[in-house]
Amino acid sequence: MNHPSSHAQITPNKPAYIMAGSGEVVTYRNLDQRSAQGGELFKQLGLMPGDHIALFMENNARFFEIVWAAQRSGLIFTAISSHLEAAEVSYILTNCDAKVLITSAACRNTAQAALKGFDRKLEKYIVLGEADGFQSWENSIQGLSPVAAVDESAGVHMLYSSGTTGSPKGVYPTWMPGRDIDYMEPGMAALRDFFRINSETVYLSPAPLYHAAPLIFNQLVMFQGGTSIIMESFDAEQSLALIEKWKITTAQFVPIMFIRMLKLDKQIRNSYDLSSLKIAIHAAAPCPVEVKRQMIDWWGEIVFEYYSSTENAGATLLSAAQWLEHPGSVGFPLGCSIHIMDEEGSELGPNEVGEVYFENPALNFEYYKEPEKTAETRNLNGWVTVGDIGYVDDAGFLYLSDRKHFMIISGGVNIYPQEIENILIMHPDVADVAVFGIPNADFGQEIKAVVQPSVVGFNADELERSLQEWCVGKLSKIKRPRSISFDPSLPRLDNGKLYKKQIAETYQ
Repeated sequence: MNHPSSHAQITPNKPAYIMAGSGEVVTYRNLDQRSAQGGELFKQLGLMPGDHIALFMENNARFFEIVWAAQRSGLIFTAISSHLEAAEVSYILTNCDAKVLITSAACRNTAQAALKGFDRKLEKYIVLGEADGFQSWENSIQGLSPVAAVDESAGVHMLYSSGTTGSPKGVYPTWMPGRDIDYMEPGMAALRDFFRINSETVYLSPAPLYHAAPLIFNQLVMFQGGTSIIMESFDAEQSLALIEKWKITTAQFVPIMFIRMLKLDKQIRNSYDLSSLKIAIHAAAPCPVEVKRQMIDWWGEIVFEYYSSTENAGATLLSAAQWLEHPGSVGFPLGCSIHIMDEEGSELGPNEVGEVYFENPALNFEYYKEPEKTAETRNLNGWVTVGDIGYVDDAGFLYLSDRKHFMIISGGVNIYPQEIENILIMHPDVADVAVFGIPNADFGQEIKAVVQPSVVGFNADELERSLQEWCVGKLSKIKRPRSISFDPSLPRLDNGKLYKKQIAETYQ
C-alpha cells in the first residue's frame, strides 16, 4: 500500500517534508497523526465524502497536513492562490460550494473581506494562531484521536484554471467518490513512473503549493515515501544552495525560474555542488529554445519536460535526449493521441499549425457547474482542447505556438506572441516581457511589447533601440514590436504564466 499512513508505520521518523526557510520537519508519523486528527475534525463538522472545502494560504508547514486530512476523508479540496483579491476568492468559494474555508494568518484579511456578504453557512478556520471570526486549526484538532477512522475514502483536489484569459473554472474530477485512500489516477501513476519517483526521492518544490504541478508532485513523493523540500517562495540562488544542502535528486521548475538562475553571475552558479540532481523537470509554460539549451549545457541531459493542463485533458513527456533531437518540442503523447485541427474543424497534417486536441480514453474532467464551457472543449469526435495552438512534426512530437486567445492577427497574418517573447527574454537587460496585440487602424492589430528591465536607472529610448536591434536577424520584420513600453514589475502568476489579459487591457 502506498500512502503516507503506511509509511508512518514503516519509517515513522523519516521526514515527509521539510520547510526550506524555517527548517521545520514534518515526519511521516507527524503527518499521519495530524491528518487523522484533521479527518476527525471534518467529521465533527458534519462533512461527508464528496463535500468541498477550500484552502487559502501561502506555503507553510500545515498545508499538507490539511491536504492529507481531506484526502483520507473523501473530500474535494480546492487550493486558492494566496495572491488573489477578495472578490476573486469570494467567487471561487461560491462556485466550488466550499463548506469549510481554511486560511492562514498571512491571508486572514483578504479572507475576511471575501467572506463579507457571503450568505452560505461556512465554518471558518485560521491555520496559524487565532483571529477574530476564525477558529484556530491547531486548537480545534488538539485532543482529537490521532488514529485514523476505519471508513476512510480517497478525496481529491478540484483546482481552478488560472484565469489568464477569462473567469477561472473549477476542474471537477468525475471519478469521485468512494475510492480506497491509496488510489492513484492513471495519469499520476504515469508521471511517477516516468520521473522515477520512489522512497529514495528527495524532491525540491520551489513553487506555490496551490498550483496543480507542485500539489500533485509533492503528493506523489509522499505516496511513495520520499522527502520533499518545500520552499516558502522561489529564489534562484537559494534553489541551488538547497540542491547542495539536501542532496536533491529531483526538482521541478517553470521556465522563468530557469531564466532567473541563468541570469545569476556565472561564478555564483558554479559555486554549488549539484551532482546529486538526477532529474530536473519543467512544465507550465513553453521554454525558450535557447534557455533550455543553456540549462542542458549547464546541468547535463537531466532536464525533462512534460506538457499538460489543470484539466489533464492529455499529456506529453520529453527527455533531454529527445529534446536535442526535436528542439522546441514539448514532448510525445502519453496515453493519448494528438490531433491538430483548423478553424473549420478539419484535421491538419504534420507541421501544420492549428488548435491542439487530445483523444484521451482516460479523460475524467468537467468544469464544475459549467456544462456549456465543458461542451466548448469537446469537438464532434469527443476530442478535447484547452485552447493551445501548435503542430506535430513527422515523428509525432508536439510543438506549441501559443494560446489561441493570445494570437495576434496583423494584416491578415497570424502572429504568435510566445515566439517574440522567447527572443526578447534572452536580452541581457530584460527580466520579463509580455507581447500582445493592440488596435491598429490599417492592419487591425499591431504588436506591442511591455518589458520589465533587469537594470536600474536605464534610459528608455536607448533600451528600446537596443531591443529593436536585438530582434533584427532573429524575427522577420512583421513579427517585430511596433512599440515597446517598460514596467518595473509584470504580473506573472506563480505557475510561470503571465497574466497577459491584465497587462493588455492597460494598453488597449
